[in-house]
Amino acid sequence: MPIAALPARAVLAVNGDDRVGFLQGLVSNDVAQAAPGRAVWSALLSPQGKWLADFFIHAEAGRLLLDVEAAQQEALTQRLMRYRLRSKVAIAPAPLSVFAAWGNNATASAPAASVVAADPRLAQAGLRLLCPAASAVAPDATAAEYDAHRIALGLPDGSADMEADRSVLLEAGFDELNGISWSKGCYMGQELTARTRYRGLVKRRLVPLSAATELPSSGTPVLLGGVEVGTLRSVQGRHGLALLRLSAINASGLEAAGLLVVSHVPAWMRLPEAAAVSA
Repeated sequence: MPIAALPARAVLAVNGDDRVGFLQGLVSNDVAQAAPGRAVWSALLSPQGKWLADFFIHAEAGRLLLDVEAAQQEALTQRLMRYRLRSKVAIAPAPLSVFAAWGNNATASAPAASVVAADPRLAQAGLRLLCPAASAVAPDATAAEYDAHRIALGLPDGSADMEADRSVLLEAGFDELNGISWSKGCYMGQELTARTRYRGLVKRRLVPLSAATELPSSGTPVLLGGVEVGTLRSVQGRHGLALLRLSAINASGLEAAGLLVVSHVPAWMRLPEAAAVSA
């Protein structure tokens, strides 16, 4: 039902005959699965398998549209252009604005002229909408309200929750949230991503947490018994996301800046048995 404009997002258009194959060899998910009405969530990794950017891929009118963090738009363009070589592709900003709709009857709330697709991460997340900059879409919710919605679901939001050249996709739930194809073949950083999964090398996870009063700012250490076990990432009032050690995810007595915080493991999240049992 609510619709919010997301001014911190921007859109890149990838045109050209080689657009699908070009991205297919670079990003974590299967680009060929993007179709009108069906978006794909994916990430660009470093050769060492560390997160650089993530985005929603929409297919529309002979082009791919990347719904990406606005602060990363220029850097992402430059990185993609670096790998273009002889591929028949053109990459440029598109004059589209990004909106999100969620709650009951979200589909009915979507403007008819928009590029619309369900958020591929989780059904409860709602819809992603790309609308002409001069469209008559009338938001009835704020970006902060949408932020609270996605934090409650445990959904990451780019650089707010991940660090370039440091974060691993599996820490942020890309496996469970449909951000990785394990069958499409090679892409940049694929080897480390696969090794991390099959050898069980993930030691931290991004999880929602809450407090009785407003949380401190992003970057605040999370402590357990005086020992640092994680870091606050996205924060929206009393709720936020924190990157926590697996051993601390279900522990009682977590605190940040002296404030008691409680973690909430989403139903979609798969944790190793030892971490899950420690609740």
